[in-house]
Amino acid sequence: MRFAPSLLDDIKARLPVSEVVGRRVRLVRAGREWKGLSPFNAEKTPSFFVNDQKERWFDFSANRNGNIFDFVMATEGLSFTEAVQRLAAEAGVPLPAASAEDEAREKKRAGLHEVLEYATAFFEATLQGREGARARGYLADRGIAASAVKEFRLGHALEERFALRDHLAAKGASVETMIEAGLLVHGDDVAVPYDRFRGRVMFPIADRGGRVIAFGGRALDPDAPAKYLNSPETPLFHKGAVLYNHHRARIAARDKGTVIAVEGYVDAIAMTGAGFPHTVAPLGTALTPDQCELLWRMAPEPILCFDGDRAGRKAAYRAIELTLPLIRPDRSLRFAMLPAGQDPDDVVRSGGSAVMVQIIDSARPLVEMLWARELEAVPLDTPERRAGFERRLAEALRQISDEALRRHYRAEIDARLADLFAAGRGSGGPRASSGIGPGWRSGRSDRRAGRGAQPASRIGYTADPQTASPGLLHTPVVRRGAGLPSREVLILLVALNHPDLLRRHAEDLAGLDLANRDLARLRDALVTLAAEPIEDHLALKQAVDAMGLVVVRKKIEDSAADLSFWCVRPEAAPSDAAATFAQALTLHHRARALHNGLKSAELRFANENTEASFAELQQILAEISAIEGVEAMVDGFGTQSGHASRDV
Repeated sequence: MRFAPSLLDDIKARLPVSEVVGRRVRLVRAGREWKGLSPFNAEKTPSFFVNDQKERWFDFSANRNGNIFDFVMATEGLSFTEAVQRLAAEAGVPLPAASAEDEAREKKRAGLHEVLEYATAFFEATLQGREGARARGYLADRGIAASAVKEFRLGHALEERFALRDHLAAKGASVETMIEAGLLVHGDDVAVPYDRFRGRVMFPIADRGGRVIAFGGRALDPDAPAKYLNSPETPLFHKGAVLYNHHRARIAARDKGTVIAVEGYVDAIAMTGAGFPHTVAPLGTALTPDQCELLWRMAPEPILCFDGDRAGRKAAYRAIELTLPLIRPDRSLRFAMLPAGQDPDDVVRSGGSAVMVQIIDSARPLVEMLWARELEAVPLDTPERRAGFERRLAEALRQISDEALRRHYRAEIDARLADLFAAGRGSGGPRASSGIGPGWRSGRSDRRAGRGAQPASRIGYTADPQTASPGLLHTPVVRRGAGLPSREVLILLVALNHPDLLRRHAEDLAGLDLANRDLARLRDALVTLAAEPIEDHLALKQAVDAMGLVVVRKKIEDSAADLSFWCVRPEAAPSDAAATFAQALTLHHRARALHNGLKSAELRFANENTEASFAELQQILAEISAIEGVEAMVDGFGTQSGHASRDV
């Protein structure tokens, strides 16, 4: 009996190889794989491996490998048909009865694949012809190389209403087949069916086997009603169950150990060209459960890559809502948030692969994004709002179906709540900025126990302890008892006086954990203005004032009125200002990490009262004492500006 490839794929999607094999072989986890003793040979050292992402098992002692059907046939002596019937029943996949209708249906699907292949070739040829010049210009402007155009089989749909229809008719395709393949527009009010895609750059969409099943078209006319247009639902194409570039990415994901999901076709192509072939994209809509299942089949912890602006955060938060009921101990998500206003294509073209590697490597776990989502929702300046914050988190955690995983999420969130509300006492309440962006780190330090633990000040940071010049230590901006937190004032003052520095480090500033709410408002305003074409520091200050922050701006300037340190002034050399800003950020992050680590160490010492926990507590207290009142600045800056870093 012949089974459709789609049916076999459905069975394999529902039955991981480790589950089927694990009924006969005792498997243990080995990295991304499972290992055990061969069921075909007597051995003492495991040489049998299972990889759920590859959907394969490998027996190196017997020199055999295969999928779940092969395993059942080999171990139970069943035929292929019997193995499929057995596993389909376990997976809950109904098998179609063999009939003439089934044969006709398969033949019809083959006909749809054929006509879509003809259409793809036609679009490809049109793109390379005289009439494809405008489309080629669009692709060149987007930075898509000729090699990528060929690899992804990009094409161009002509403006004419019947160009594709007539071409396919000449190949012997019927109008009915073209309609069923989603290539023609038809209906009771359409006298003559006509081409669905016209005047567009064409992106073929393939199934996991690489066969074209649909198209996405990007309009070349800026006034077109729909910028992007996808094929309608067809017997071959179900939009919510397909990922763009899936057939290429699933192979690359095996080697990379992960898969990246971006938002658009061009983003996926740009990422592939930049060295990230394990990149896919949903088809212009939010992720669906079926698409999440496809991602998890490729990797246990896919990375969702979103723009860092408000729209990108909303998309990330929708993904959280979707996936919380679906996650398990062996599958979750990470989130890579891009700089505001940029998509992956922009980042790759402007910063290259190295920048994207940093962003991907800093991807945040699901628990941090859940925390950020609720932290950003409303201010936490009243008991009622803080109670609502806790309630929303509790409601979100109830969506997690796995009991053990839900318990660990609950413990993590409880620890974060303790840190947040403890930090808010005496400082006007907890701040409500999520701090999402490249370089952002959790406000919590790692909770470690035992001897040999790294000092808490090193958590996530590599800079050496900083020292301050004697002149700086006696300026109002750093003296203890000043009205505003010293380091926070210094950082914002440098950014305010150097718009170019602000533009380059807006995301670093966005992720800054500030204790003072007024300074946090000024920080948010500066991050927003970083995207504006502001010429100099005077224009920047005017823009800040226009946002209702004139009092805050004057307050930080007044607190530093007699500041003689050259590097924070508008006339300082850009390199000096940049060095000042970088060191100030380093020390600020270290100080925040130390204080958060102190809370954990205090709790641990209270609960354990061991020599190791006491030593850890003493270490953190010593490091806090060492940096208390010290600003992230050293003598010697300012030489490029012709001034020394000293009192004048």
